[in-house]
Amino acid sequence: MTQAQMDKDYYKVLGVSREASPEEIKKAYKKLAAKYHPDMNPDDETAKERFQQVQAAYDVLSDPDKREKYDRYGSAFETMGAGGPGGGTWQTFTGGPGGMGEEIDLADLFGGREHGEGFGAFADLFGFGGGRRTRGRRAGPRRGADLRAEITVDFQTAVVGGRQTVVLSESGGSSKTIEISIPAGIEDGKKIRLRGQGAPGTAGGPAGDLLITVHVKPHPVFRRKGLDLELTLPVTVGEAALGTQVDVPTPYGTIGVRIPPGTSSGRRLRVKGHGVKGKSGTGDLYLEVAIVLPKEMDDESRRLLEQFERRTRFDPRTEIRW
Repeated sequence: MTQAQMDKDYYKVLGVSREASPEEIKKAYKKLAAKYHPDMNPDDETAKERFQQVQAAYDVLSDPDKREKYDRYGSAFETMGAGGPGGGTWQTFTGGPGGMGEEIDLADLFGGREHGEGFGAFADLFGFGGGRRTRGRRAGPRRGADLRAEITVDFQTAVVGGRQTVVLSESGGSSKTIEISIPAGIEDGKKIRLRGQGAPGTAGGPAGDLLITVHVKPHPVFRRKGLDLELTLPVTVGEAALGTQVDVPTPYGTIGVRIPPGTSSGRRLRVKGHGVKGKSGTGDLYLEVAIVLPKEMDDESRRLLEQFERRTRFDPRTEIRW
């Protein structure tokens, strides 16, 4: 105990009268200890010293025997040995916050079980650890926890990139809206890490990260394989037989694609560089030709097809065998 503590009037330190009851002393102590606790006042040496004084006063005045000796001899009673007044043997305080003896239960200081979950949230906010006992050792900076979320983006956004708004639920029923950047070429199931967007740190520690798992909606006609895109391209009988040029939409705009004469269903046409742009390069676009017949046909069209069949008769299944 320091000389300043020895010279203190413990009743004044706690703000109570000399006739104060044990309940009044305890109530005053809890109020002051909560106010000046080092975990509530990091880097505040004045608060730390005040807390030590409060703890020293309570340690004496809460003990009937020590209080009686203090009332008789003052704070100097603690320095007296076995031969001093009263013949008692006294020890200086050791351990605890700033050298005090009694262990402090922060759950008691902040209401303990009477406040239920309220204390748990308060303790977690300041890194107290849910009502565990502490001897005033100041908790060092702790990084906040990582948070996780999931979003679903359009196929087109996953291929060319874009931005998407995410609404995050927070404690207490509130929410936070952030806008994130979707990198071009992201695949289904990949994660985006937003540094510092997770739970806040404690005692000045950094915030955690936000990990967002990205899911990609399927496209109604396009398919993806790695960096390549695939599309089944419908053509008419005449287009496939005579050849033509058709317009095809791509992630980078509409392009004209030539259909060679005599193209059969299943033929694959490659459009280089019109696939997905990723870190390792850019994929290609593959068009699989599919000849599509009209749902209805008039008599003249039927007659012409029958004539065409007779003039170009051949067996397209000659290579099919077991």
